[in-house]
Amino acid sequence: MSKHLYRDMELLKKALLTLGSMVEDAINKAVIALVDRRSELTHEVITGDDLVDDKEVEIEEQGLKILALHQPVAADLRFIVGVLKVNNDLERMGDLAVNIAERADYLAKKDVIGVELDFPRMAGAVQKMVRLSLDALVNKDTDEAKKVLLMDDEVDALNRDMFVILQNVMRNDSQTIKRAVQLLSVSRHLERIADLATNIAEDVVFMVDGDTIRHKTEHYLE
Repeated sequence: MSKHLYRDMELLKKALLTLGSMVEDAINKAVIALVDRRSELTHEVITGDDLVDDKEVEIEEQGLKILALHQPVAADLRFIVGVLKVNNDLERMGDLAVNIAERADYLAKKDVIGVELDFPRMAGAVQKMVRLSLDALVNKDTDEAKKVLLMDDEVDALNRDMFVILQNVMRNDSQTIKRAVQLLSVSRHLERIADLATNIAEDVVFMVDGDTIRHKTEHYLE
């Protein structure tokens, strides 16, 4: 690898980590806004989305410039392609954090539904998946990637539990339907963020080993 290619790839890696931190912060604030009913945090997430979008465009431009100038091959090429894919996934995570924040803002102005919903646990698992997936990417660590893949089932199960609980709430009290639907959307958005973290983990495996495991993750984990 040439000195200039190494420098540009390091800058690209740092920019991606910055975007990852921005998205993690947005998810965290959106969840706190939901759980603690803090509308002021929802506005921070929503207004901060423009910065996430700008960073995503900047990283894409950096990656395409490296491809054009250095024409990397093999592992270096897989890394840059992986970064471009992860960049898009992180931007989508930011959009989902905004969606959660919008629902948190609505719910903060309504009475709470009298039922236990473990959003902190679900959000904690999702945030850990995002963090581990980025660590796996930067460190080119397939063991960390596998941890993310294994956690996806836990988040899926929590999402199913949320659906059952809220379905029963709506069935028993029609007055809760609008609020319950908003909460179902939050659960679905968190589950989708977990799916995107899983995508990143799968891209790490491709980047490091050259193996495409998407749609056959179970066989990879055996």
